[in-house]
Amino acid sequence: MLRIVDLDKTYQTGDRALKGASMEVSGNEVVAIIGPSGAGKSTLVRCINRLTEPTDGEVWLDDTELTALSKRQLRKTRRDVGMIFQEYGLVERLTVMENVLSGRLGYLSNWNAFRRNFPAEDVEYAYETLDRVGLADMENKRADELSGGQRQRVGIARAVVQRPKILLADEPTSSLDPDTSRAVMDLLTEIAREESIPVLINIHEVELALEYADRVVGLHDGEIVFEGGPEDVDEGARDVIYRGADEGVAPGAGAAASDPDDEGVAPADGSTREL
Repeated sequence: MLRIVDLDKTYQTGDRALKGASMEVSGNEVVAIIGPSGAGKSTLVRCINRLTEPTDGEVWLDDTELTALSKRQLRKTRRDVGMIFQEYGLVERLTVMENVLSGRLGYLSNWNAFRRNFPAEDVEYAYETLDRVGLADMENKRADELSGGQRQRVGIARAVVQRPKILLADEPTSSLDPDTSRAVMDLLTEIAREESIPVLINIHEVELALEYADRVVGLHDGEIVFEGGPEDVDEGARDVIYRGADEGVAPGAGAAASDPDDEGVAPADGSTREL
């Protein structure tokens, strides 16, 4: 189970992107985070595995407090957190198979990782996963030869072969056409069910969130202002999430704090974008 407790993030610019966010994700549920640009959606997802360092608060994965780990401990624990990036996060010059198997690097010794010497069972599982995501017989293609949808499937396959305890997806459909977006969401929800892995998705497309998510979390100005089922996201809930109207947001709240991750700008604290 993922548990987030009073998570805060203030960038060096002074922008407060998260304000005491708390939530849980467990079982095999698919949870969608929605909200306006700059609300803190990407920051929330990226603070979980400390690609962006939170300013305050706690993040727990089962009995491990991720926010209390040293950098050395964190490298090992990140094996349990699969990450799917908006920009795919692939090494363009490497093959599909090499990119997928990079999800197993955290399990190898430094020497074997350097030589990319993977156990036979890891290679077999990578082949099975490529078939599962619809990329059978494409293992030898370079990543830069693929379409956007195919690249995103490679990113999903890489995350799955980690055998993580949770999958995080940061805008996985934002650069894809509608049909491909649905195929990617089909794949993510299928993986959640079959592998019993919870999936937390930061997503702009509200209708996709309502169609695929078991639960929806709404962010506005760095605060969680809504949490409920897709059927609960009515006009009033959308006003709270996107306009800060009515209950859930303090009266007179100003414009959303700038969220560098949401806008595609490198965070001011120098956080990296890849594992």
